[in-house]
Amino acid sequence: MHISDGVLPTSVTLAGFALTFAGAALSLKQVRAEDLPRIAVVTSSFFVASLIHLPFGPTSVHLLLPGIVGALLGPVSFLSITLGLFLQSILFQFGGLTALGANAMMMGLPAVFCGLLFRLLRGKTLKMHTIAGGLAGGLGTLLSAVILAALLFTAGEDFLGVAKLALLAHLPVVCIEAGVSAFIISFLFRVKPELLNPGGFPRHDR
Repeated sequence: MHISDGVLPTSVTLAGFALTFAGAALSLKQVRAEDLPRIAVVTSSFFVASLIHLPFGPTSVHLLLPGIVGALLGPVSFLSITLGLFLQSILFQFGGLTALGANAMMMGLPAVFCGLLFRLLRGKTLKMHTIAGGLAGGLGTLLSAVILAALLFTAGEDFLGVAKLALLAHLPVVCIEAGVSAFIISFLFRVKPELLNPGGFPRHDR
């Protein structure tokens, strides 16, 4: 799902950077010193998981994790994803540096939205946390794939087919991420429930 250099029009590239700078700045304001270890662990997991690419026609698919990152980090997820994508770009050339703003926006916005959705739906029980985690995980990937297709659509008719294929290719990933996210949330609920309360949200009762 990484967009490479030179694919997007200049106007879209600049708009992506503007939105990403604004999102990262707002996200940075939410960072608390006691949350740094959790942010580091989640960012590292995002960095590693999305490096594993599987070819799918002219494009490729991989775990995206915006939904689960949003559920675990809340508003800070935008900063976490931007940092992970930046490191992937300079260390492994996954996604162009000039497209970093668009790539960060593509996954950061769904992460923040799904983080809010998770908090609204999770309730206080294991069952509700698991369902909310699965919904957040699947929806985060679906929204990212839709934004990816929209961004590629702006690149012109040459990328129209790739945009459709990229959206289609990520539909199985939506189901996989929903299952993975539901499992992670249910596991954390049992063994480390405080990790499900970023930003000082009140703890749930088990």
